[in-house]
Amino acid sequence: MTVWLVRAGPYGERETLALEQGLSVIGWEEMPDLSGVGSRQDLEELVRTTYPDAGKGRVANWVGQLWAFRERMQVGDLVVLPLKKQSAIAIGKILGPYAFRSDLAADTHHTRATKWLKTDIPRTRFDQDLLYTFGAFMTVCQIKRHNAEERINAIIGGQSPPVLPPDDGDEAVTPVDLEQFAQDDLTEFISRKFKGHELARLVDEILRTQGYQTVVSPEGADGGVDIIAGSGPMGFDSPRLCVQVKSSETPIGAAVLRELQGTMKNFGADQGLLVSWGGFAAPLLKEARHLHFEIRLWDAGNVVTNLLRHYDQLSPGVQAELPLKRIWVRLPESAGDEG
Repeated sequence: MTVWLVRAGPYGERETLALEQGLSVIGWEEMPDLSGVGSRQDLEELVRTTYPDAGKGRVANWVGQLWAFRERMQVGDLVVLPLKKQSAIAIGKILGPYAFRSDLAADTHHTRATKWLKTDIPRTRFDQDLLYTFGAFMTVCQIKRHNAEERINAIIGGQSPPVLPPDDGDEAVTPVDLEQFAQDDLTEFISRKFKGHELARLVDEILRTQGYQTVVSPEGADGGVDIIAGSGPMGFDSPRLCVQVKSSETPIGAAVLRELQGTMKNFGADQGLLVSWGGFAAPLLKEARHLHFEIRLWDAGNVVTNLLRHYDQLSPGVQAELPLKRIWVRLPESAGDEG
């Protein structure tokens, strides 16, 4: 069994379709049906014809990914889909051969039937080396380093992954998303540094940088609310928020969302913020779609994004606990991985 990374668009634009339809999907929407392509050489000629302005290196890159998706991926192989719309990883298993679909979205034609085994595994469940591999800029690539299959299967089964083996050096180096790698590293650090009630303190700091006056509940039983936040000089103005913070590293269910709704009514809050470091189970996400103007959801990725956005306004004490440095890096020329 082989493990593959298959992305659903640079911005996750195809991930909802992929998960709901039971598919692994890729772009290159200008490419015709690949079913009848006889060889890799034929595929290369087809890519050159379809994208006449693409350079030699880009053509070779695209041919390798398209050939892997059509030919090398086998029924039973595992698929890793890093989600863009939440800080989570979806894991699936390939069920069928390559299929060209014309009945889906206009930019979605190349598919493989996939059974999604898990769709909400928090990124924090994966070791940093696997997250680094998941950060490859490629749309399709094989993951084979560091006994990836055994470790991923353990996570799917709710077990602790086996001890990391020595570096086997058998995986080709590919350009990675350094921004995502840095965020994953910061996420792992926050997981250790701000456990339990400390995470509520960090969220409180972020809300203060956004202009809220806040009150944090003392550690222990909180009556369904960890932070009360209001606008204006004394915090009396709208919007007034009730904030619930869950530091567990497992996705939370819809019952917590309903609990927050009740708490908001008790406190006379206009809106709510539900923070779950381990993310959200699918039923909660489905229910939350109807509460868009009432409740916002933050997972670990949202916390980190908001922290970085307002880092310069954080208190000196928190900056000392989370020392960061802004740097510039050059994007690889081959970062655009889809046609």
